[in-house]
Amino acid sequence: MGQDVAASPDQTSAGVLGKGGSMLLKVYTLCILLLDGMSFVIKFVMLLLNALYQLVIPPVEKSVEGEIVLITGAGHGIGRQLAFKFASLGATVVCWDINPTGNAETVSLINERHGSQEKVSKQSQAGHQNGTYIAPRKAYSYVCDVSKREDVMQVAAKVKAEVGNVTVVINNAGIMPCKPFLSHGQQEVQRLFDINVMAHFWVLEAFLPYMIEHNHGHVVALSSMAGICGLSNLVPYCASKYAVRGMMEAMSEELREEGRGTDIKFTTIFPFIVGTGLVQKPKLRFPTLLGVVSPEDAAGKIVEAMRRNYVEVSIPSILMYMNNFARLFPSKMVHLIKDFVDSGCEAHT
Repeated sequence: MGQDVAASPDQTSAGVLGKGGSMLLKVYTLCILLLDGMSFVIKFVMLLLNALYQLVIPPVEKSVEGEIVLITGAGHGIGRQLAFKFASLGATVVCWDINPTGNAETVSLINERHGSQEKVSKQSQAGHQNGTYIAPRKAYSYVCDVSKREDVMQVAAKVKAEVGNVTVVINNAGIMPCKPFLSHGQQEVQRLFDINVMAHFWVLEAFLPYMIEHNHGHVVALSSMAGICGLSNLVPYCASKYAVRGMMEAMSEELREEGRGTDIKFTTIFPFIVGTGLVQKPKLRFPTLLGVVSPEDAAGKIVEAMRRNYVEVSIPSILMYMNNFARLFPSKMVHLIKDFVDSGCEAHT
């Protein structure tokens, strides 16, 4: 019959050491987890305090002097006002628009105020001729259909050769058909996404590599409050603006996790209704609180947000806080709040 075989001293010692080693590993893992947890809590509190501090004392606005700022949709509205403001702050402005007349007018107005026509009597400045200093041109006009990748790449190459490398991108161009979902045609929806979404990809493809290589740059994208909450008569538009928000957040996160472009900033803007003509029939129950903002005022808020390196800003600013607060409650309560505010846009005829 079989007999029990006694374990050797070496085997017994190995078993004890194995159990002991496993226990030490568990204790070590628990200690690391506790340290990580403590570090997380401390950082969380510090960041929260810093955020509260910045609500009272906002960050100092950074200089944009010497930056090359590309603005899409610069021929009118918000884009034109952004071009004016960046030029006045000392930036070189590159204006893109599919409308050559409006774009040329924007650039002409800038250059009359700040550019090559400006003459200052400064004997001591370099570049003076006969005692008269000729300032460099502040704005450049390019016709570009941002919905077409080939067009974006061709015009981007011209900009790099004729002006220099773009360090600030303002993706502003967009369209907003306003009508019930089933009234949209296939081509209309496709065009909306080509302009409102795909153009952002093509512009970043053209200019982001330089920013990453030199670890310097800023990308600003105009989404909309329609990219925060769904609105009737704007189903395709809402979808496109949600896409812009997702793209900006994901792009920023990808660079952060990869450790690249740590000094490249991303700012997403969420306007409500701006008086650019896109909203022909605004519906406003509380116009004092949620009224139509002028393109000039909107541009001022956007430039301020960019210069303070804000990540997300709504126009008016209270809307972002209202949305974040409302989302804490069940969906039916969110609907109740929306019905009370009763703001949006009627279908265009």
